[in-house]
Amino acid sequence: MILKQNLNKNRKILFIIIILLTIFGLIILNTYANETDEVYLVSIKGTIDLGLSSYVQRALEEAVLNKVKAVILEIDTFGGRVDAATQIRDKIMSLNIPSVAYVKNRAWSAGALIALSAEYIIIDKSASIGAAEPRPADEKNISALRAEFTSTALSRGRSEDIAAAMVDKDVEIKNIIEKDKILTLNAEQAIKLNFADGNASSIEEVLNFLNLKDAKIVYIYPNWAENISRFVTNPVVSPLLLSIGFLGLIIEFWTLGWGIAGSIGIISLSLFFGGHIIVGLAGFETIILFVIGLLLLLVEIFFIPGFGLAGIGGIAAILASIFLTFGNITQATYSILIALGLSIAGFFLLIRFIPSTRAWRKFILST
Repeated sequence: MILKQNLNKNRKILFIIIILLTIFGLIILNTYANETDEVYLVSIKGTIDLGLSSYVQRALEEAVLNKVKAVILEIDTFGGRVDAATQIRDKIMSLNIPSVAYVKNRAWSAGALIALSAEYIIIDKSASIGAAEPRPADEKNISALRAEFTSTALSRGRSEDIAAAMVDKDVEIKNIIEKDKILTLNAEQAIKLNFADGNASSIEEVLNFLNLKDAKIVYIYPNWAENISRFVTNPVVSPLLLSIGFLGLIIEFWTLGWGIAGSIGIISLSLFFGGHIIVGLAGFETIILFVIGLLLLLVEIFFIPGFGLAGIGGIAAILASIFLTFGNITQATYSILIALGLSIAGFFLLIRFIPSTRAWRKFILST
């Protein structure tokens, strides 16, 4: 009887051991299955904006999650928003997998900062890197961007002086760059100065540099939301959407009705706020603040004689919502001034030249 009990007990122990070994084996198999011989290719082309930053950050998060062998950042840009570039830079610097900046044609301005943040820089023979003087080129902007470039270069073992000379024309390096000039390096210079790690004419050559010639290249593309956000957060398009939005609302206030102009204005403002929400720069509270401001203005115009607290509060709420949406005081100020200038100029042009036309009379009747 005792022997039988011991036998049953041993069987139970053996059964538990088999189960534990099976689970452990599955965990190991799953770990190895996730470690693929894949290399992610992320495209950084065109203007660097917040929509691009959102796409690149998503792609890098997927790369880490899927434990790919490396990430190649194919760069071809004249530059763009510094805040978007620093977001991308910070994400690249935090990677625990190899990263390669492949400068296909040019990595200028904010693009140079992104290239600097990668573990390796591979440059096409016809490409160039640098030309990163900020706009406006005042002391504050130059100092901040220079520190960003030099700290990034230092962390990647590259020359701090060369990085600084790309931003600040006061930096002089003997036999490389004179004072009062901004540094831009071609491929030959970048390799000679050990600022780039090699040159390549194709992605396959970049893979050879990484000793991953047999790896599978996975192209990561922006999704539809990121494409829309890239368009509406573009430094040129964003003020234009605000201008159309303001102009549409001004026409509606003038005609004391609602129609085509107001609808176009609302659509433009929806695109403006929606694009910034998608990239994570703004939240729904900015839209709520804008609507509150708009309602206060309507109350001031239609129900309260004169111009008082409601009108002032409405304007303040609208301006605050736009400032919060941009997240950058300088960019917000420029965009608001451009939008107001264009919308006011457009309004006066409309009331000066178009009221006599048949199409305008129909438009006013419809609104």
